[in-house]
Amino acid sequence: MSASDHLLASLRARVDAIEGAKPRETSRFTLGHPDLDTRLDGGLPLGRLHELFAAEPGDQAAAIAFALILAMRGGNGPVVWVRQDDAVKAAGRLHPPGLVDLGFDPSRLVEVLAPDEKALLRTAGDAVRCTDVALLLIEPGRAPRAIDLTATRRLSVAAEASGVTVLLLRGSGEPAPSAAHSRWRVRAVPAVPLAADAPGHSAIDLTLLRHRGGIAEFSLTLEWNRDQLAFREPALSGAVVPVPAHRPAIA
Repeated sequence: MSASDHLLASLRARVDAIEGAKPRETSRFTLGHPDLDTRLDGGLPLGRLHELFAAEPGDQAAAIAFALILAMRGGNGPVVWVRQDDAVKAAGRLHPPGLVDLGFDPSRLVEVLAPDEKALLRTAGDAVRCTDVALLLIEPGRAPRAIDLTATRRLSVAAEASGVTVLLLRGSGEPAPSAAHSRWRVRAVPAVPLAADAPGHSAIDLTLLRHRGGIAEFSLTLEWNRDQLAFREPALSGAVVPVPAHRPAIA
């Protein structure tokens, strides 16, 4: 090897050290709905940070359900769910039968409770670097301050390096600057009842607010088929489920 080749190799090594680990080749997972997947150029990329917002405080359960649906579509490995104590107090503890009804296997789930934002970010930072984790779900408390542009950029870089997909549940607050690859708003809508007024499949209004791949904002109303583990168009029905005036509509 010539002196110039040695110099070039040395420069490349220094550049690699400055840039850090190279992200893995981008692969995608589909959401099981042709129109949605087409709009997303084949689906959502794995090993990226995605943000989920609840449209209203009463839509938090719908946002969590959408996160678990993404976890089901995005792989079969362990799902680490890091929850801040304030989030648990607001949304309640996990209910395994409810997860099963959605189609999610509770045995895949590792729940970690964090007392504050600092512990939440520290735990999430460790989990996102573990390549055995299929998906990391982060649920901070209300109005988190520490999860800013810098924190999300660190999570995003770590996710690209490890290949771990990260979902950040933002609650119903206003979107703030972040390094998320995609940002979604989720709203629960009344389910279409089945025959004999049996409870219908869960349904949501899903809006893409931002996508770093340049995909324009769009909205779709989708129904989750828990038997096929895929989204579909809401079934047509003449029946309308009334929404109680004293509480928000929950699918």
